[in-house]
Amino acid sequence: MNSDKKIGIALSGGGVRGISHLGVLKALNQRGIFPNRISGSSAGAIAGTLYAAGHHPDEILEIIVKTNYFKFLRPAISWTGILKMDTVEELFKKYLPENSFESLQLPMTVAVTDIKRAKVVYFSEGELIKPLMASSCIPGMFDPIAIGKHYYVDGGVLNNLPVEPLDGVCDVIIGVNCNHLPVEHNIKNIKSLIERTVIMSMNYNVYSRKDKCDFFIEPKGLAKYGVFDIKKAQEIFQSGYETALSYIDENKEISELALKTKVKA
Repeated sequence: MNSDKKIGIALSGGGVRGISHLGVLKALNQRGIFPNRISGSSAGAIAGTLYAAGHHPDEILEIIVKTNYFKFLRPAISWTGILKMDTVEELFKKYLPENSFESLQLPMTVAVTDIKRAKVVYFSEGELIKPLMASSCIPGMFDPIAIGKHYYVDGGVLNNLPVEPLDGVCDVIIGVNCNHLPVEHNIKNIKSLIERTVIMSMNYNVYSRKDKCDFFIEPKGLAKYGVFDIKKAQEIFQSGYETALSYIDENKEISELALKTKVKA
């Protein structure tokens, strides 16, 4: 076993499905595998940042369920979105009080989309909360987040599995996608058609980066859960946890990343 390898983990976006990342992280930790550099888009950025801040996966799950992230949103009176995220800022400050990337226990990179310049931007230093809000700012649903002179929306629009900040920096990269789509033989209505099409688009830019990952974990069938389906949080967490445990058992190479000492519960 080699405990000196730099292990990076890239976490995809996917709304409440991103809770599965916490289950994956818990399983990795229980098997002695501790990522020491993280990148994420949208929900993956939120899960990754709270983990990088030192919160245990079970604790983060409790925070998400207890606070019900989405109740902090309020209507936006503008043409750019129907909801504002400014009240969410106060929620993040409660759990990330120092509001800087430098205050985190692990290096973290947050992917966002610059809506005017049509490009991916990576934040990894300075102010933390604004980029974190921007990374989960779903276009058309939320007002874009202004940082300096630029306006940003969900990182998953252009990069839903940001492995690039880890490439060339880490010895090993683990990619985790929380939007697996099962085969669907019956599209029932326009809503399901739109949802499926959006997830297909998100997954395309995930799978185009899959080859950059040394290991790729994808809990099956998570796309059946709605983006805001917080009532299924425990179920989604468990799916990530069980999938990751099975993946580790079936892949000797990833188990060799385990530390010989200090395994968190």
